[in-house]
Amino acid sequence: MTNMAMSEQRIFRGIPYVTGAACATLLAADLELSFWGGVDPRTGEIIDRFHPLSGRFMKDTILAIPGGRGSCGGSVIMMELILNGLGPKALIFERREEIITLGVMVAEELFDKTAAVVTLNPEDFCEALGWDGKTVHIRGELVSDAPLKADSANGAAKPTIDLNNFGVKLTDADRAILDGANGEAAKISLKIIIRMADMMGAKELMDVSQAHVDGAWYGPGSNAFGQRLRDWDGKFQVPTTINALNVDQKRWRLLGIDAEFGSACDELAKAFVDMGGKISFTCAPYLLETAPRLGDPIAWGESNAVIYANSVLGARTLKNPNMLEAFIALTGRAPKAGVYVDENRFASTWLRVTPSEGADDSFWPILGYALGAIATTHIPVITGLEHLKPSNDDFKAFSAAFATSSSAPMLHMVNLTPEAPTLEAACANGMVPKAIDVDSKDLYAIWDEFNHGSEPREIDLVSFGNPHFSCREMKEVARLCQGRTKNDNVSVIVTCGRAQYSLASQAGYVGELEKFGVQFLQDTCWCSIEEPIIPKNTRTIMTNSGKYIHYGPGLTGRQFAFGSLEMCVDAACTGKTTGDPPSWLQEIPGLPVIKMLRLLLMLPNYLHPDWSILTCVQVSVKQINIKFLF
Repeated sequence: MTNMAMSEQRIFRGIPYVTGAACATLLAADLELSFWGGVDPRTGEIIDRFHPLSGRFMKDTILAIPGGRGSCGGSVIMMELILNGLGPKALIFERREEIITLGVMVAEELFDKTAAVVTLNPEDFCEALGWDGKTVHIRGELVSDAPLKADSANGAAKPTIDLNNFGVKLTDADRAILDGANGEAAKISLKIIIRMADMMGAKELMDVSQAHVDGAWYGPGSNAFGQRLRDWDGKFQVPTTINALNVDQKRWRLLGIDAEFGSACDELAKAFVDMGGKISFTCAPYLLETAPRLGDPIAWGESNAVIYANSVLGARTLKNPNMLEAFIALTGRAPKAGVYVDENRFASTWLRVTPSEGADDSFWPILGYALGAIATTHIPVITGLEHLKPSNDDFKAFSAAFATSSSAPMLHMVNLTPEAPTLEAACANGMVPKAIDVDSKDLYAIWDEFNHGSEPREIDLVSFGNPHFSCREMKEVARLCQGRTKNDNVSVIVTCGRAQYSLASQAGYVGELEKFGVQFLQDTCWCSIEEPIIPKNTRTIMTNSGKYIHYGPGLTGRQFAFGSLEMCVDAACTGKTTGDPPSWLQEIPGLPVIKMLRLLLMLPNYLHPDWSILTCVQVSVKQINIKFLF
């Protein structure tokens, strides 16, 4: 990409993945953002409380971020923002970005509304970040800090898309679909698949054996999306399961859910069932009997499920933006790109972990979140865990947390995941990249971040099941609750899929937990739960999920605490958490000093702000590289 100068004007030439024109104030940050869980589609506010743009609004801006991360559901949020008139006029990325861009494409193809999407090279993107708060101009491939001539780019609000211009080889069957042989839903679906394939650099399409669709999350736009495809006679061409919904379908009326909202959620779910989807309603499809096997080409949505499928099962799926997997299910065709291809599954980052002794179940979500943040877009190979024996639930917790802080589609753990029998086997041509060391101090920093400085606090609600709880987890919590009494002021709620609930019910675990005072919700997940399920007077929620601890504060407006299963049960019984880290994090050298320094840093919050000595302490502590903690 080239940089052009016209007097003092700066003009960058990028790649326009969605062509358009815009002029607006730049809203910029150098950190990736998950639109799902990070942006409220009803207001346009950025609600990721860990992001530097938290509290800012996207409406009528030009948004510049390196790319998306985290949830595959960002595509649905982007579509909703455009349809609600609350989205940015254009987006500038540092790299090819698929999740958010797919949302723009769907709004354009199905609803005739759009936003420009341009990718700049890293050098130009970095310079453009310096325009934050200034007026920026986009026309086609050009991005500038001053007005552009009208004839310098296309500038079309919705340009005509000529699929013949894309270098994607199509079969006779593909062309028949584009000619309408299989109906309008399949035709539009394949058109968008081809646009995404071209964006991904795919030269051809491929067949898949199954799909898991994550498009049944309710919003006015997603409801219109599902019903439009159904009304266009869409039919899934491969076995397809459906992700968690916004409500417990069987009980939402009894739970006091607003009738209009509950009915709309039912209508959306019905649209996907009418197209041939299986009534699974779970965000943990790898717990179903239909889970894929090593090497199976599949098309899954739901970020935690994508990581688990690629990494733990060795199946093959793109990190599909929500709605793309529905298009693939409607046609049976997917872009032959990304981790479908052998050479794209190798690791490009080596993370060398020194685990603490005696780690409990809280180790895996903390580790997943930490490693995801380090890996960012890169597929990592992880060593140092070979002597451990993680359960499927440990892998589930790790995958969900990793998927939250990273945009990578998979990972390898040497001697633990099927494509990494050795370190060299996980790397292209056996060439091992330079190691990045991760130790207990790094993991303590994540614990500290999750628990806001490890402060003791009262707990009002304990949240289990993000991702959906397994039968084994219900068994373990039932064991921890034996002989104990729940605090009357604390609610405990478990979300799970119907299949795992049935297994746990038959085994007696559901009955034991209900006697303790646990409430069960099926079909839905914490990602979608609001009041009245969360009692109105709830101030602090405790969870064992590395995913929910990240998204929960923005989604619910509540404070959060994190802990192991045992810590969560203790909080359910006592009504509070001490804030102390688990035993496996308490042997860190220098931890008492770290705690003392944190207390010093907190003092200015309680004393006069002009106490210069304490201010100096705060500055000097940051400068001695106690990383992550402050």
